[in-house]
Amino acid sequence: MTKTLHNYVDGKWVPGESTFEARNPADDQIIAAVPDSNASEVDAAVTAARAAFAEWRYVNPTVRARHLHAIGDRVKARERELAEAITAEMGKTIGEATGEVDKLATAFHFYAEEATRVHGEVIPNDTDGFTSLVVREPVGVVGAITPWNYPLELIGWKLCAAVAAGCTIVVKPSPYASLSPAVLFSCIDEAGLPPGVANLVSGDDPAGPALAGHPGLDKLAFTGSTATGAKIAQRVPAARPLTMELGGSCPMIVTDRADIEAAAAGAARRGFRNAGQICIAINRIYVQASVCDEFVARLTEQVAALTVGDGMDTGIDVGAMATRAGLEVVDRHVRDAVERGATVATGGHRVDELAPGNFYQPTVLAGCTPEMLVMHEESFGPVVGIMPFGELTDAVELANGTEAGLAVYVYTLDLHETHELGRLLDFGNVAVNNVDAGIMNAPYGGRKGSGFGVEHGRAGLEGYLQYKHLRIRY
Repeated sequence: MTKTLHNYVDGKWVPGESTFEARNPADDQIIAAVPDSNASEVDAAVTAARAAFAEWRYVNPTVRARHLHAIGDRVKARERELAEAITAEMGKTIGEATGEVDKLATAFHFYAEEATRVHGEVIPNDTDGFTSLVVREPVGVVGAITPWNYPLELIGWKLCAAVAAGCTIVVKPSPYASLSPAVLFSCIDEAGLPPGVANLVSGDDPAGPALAGHPGLDKLAFTGSTATGAKIAQRVPAARPLTMELGGSCPMIVTDRADIEAAAAGAARRGFRNAGQICIAINRIYVQASVCDEFVARLTEQVAALTVGDGMDTGIDVGAMATRAGLEVVDRHVRDAVERGATVATGGHRVDELAPGNFYQPTVLAGCTPEMLVMHEESFGPVVGIMPFGELTDAVELANGTEAGLAVYVYTLDLHETHELGRLLDFGNVAVNNVDAGIMNAPYGGRKGSGFGVEHGRAGLEGYLQYKHLRIRY
């Protein structure tokens, strides 16, 4: 039986005035009727958040922390339910979905602790009889627009930090991932977070533009494509803080001093996890010419062994792609590369036997060149392109040569190369000999076309705070 989802506004579940059908990308079956919120429904959520902010901003940080810990506990207790919702709505394997829910619980507990560590300072004055206190206060009502590829974790980064800082928030998830956010807000409701502090409105247009352009917001946080981020920034009606984590097209550099086996394993993991639908997925790989053939052979062997199928099935490595449009992009990038002279080392086609599901065979393209789409546009799917390079300066120029600036991966066992590449690569995150570019307690954000502002860590919390200078004469 199809579920009917509701918005969550001011501590109540509110039916949508109209709905749309959410479908499972693995079999195209309807899984839920989702509110297709309009501008007035968005306005009701922002109004509730504004009213709640008047009190929540002054709530003792230890009380905020207790609420966040309680939500984290509820998330962990309902881990399987949340994970199954993720897999059903956007296709990733149940193992990867479970890992996402675990990281979400961690975010609630991490920011619960950070809530109690917002400190000020005393500034010396150049005139006797004065004291200057610098304090940090919540920025206000936050609008959060989140994508489908990590439908809970990317809500969590924003919601946890905002609530910890004393802000209130309105979340608008992707229309391709509405089921798991509804379950998350059920956890929030069970944990007893005061009404209006966290609100959920689902839908596509006009909900997204209505929230982005709402004059009642004090900050907007967005994760999604570079093109959509640019449109959203143009809709912001007044000067307000923005946090934007945008597209990736992330490169990997493998030098002749790398552990080639480890580099291939890293590329297989970060290139094809979540069917390559990750902002920090490896898209393009530059390998020093003398070791390129060995790297291609080892990566091809590992990728060819990946199993493709319904993410609910145990033993599956790569699930369905979330959207048909994404499938078309991958198909176009592969065909473009082949037409321009690349070789398909493995994959290179849709998995027709799993139709009408959105499945694409994990693909390795060798002999790529810079003009191929896969080497300069974000594929956001299970395909990587490989290109040989001569000198290290060539690899740096190629890696830095797009508008992407989110994450880059380097494999080398040479200390000089490690530091030189770390200095020259123009990315917000540089991972050397590993493919985990982000951790919860360190800043995570992009440069250039990949956005601005950071999430994760103490810096992520500070994005929801503003300074006040209190100068006192005594």
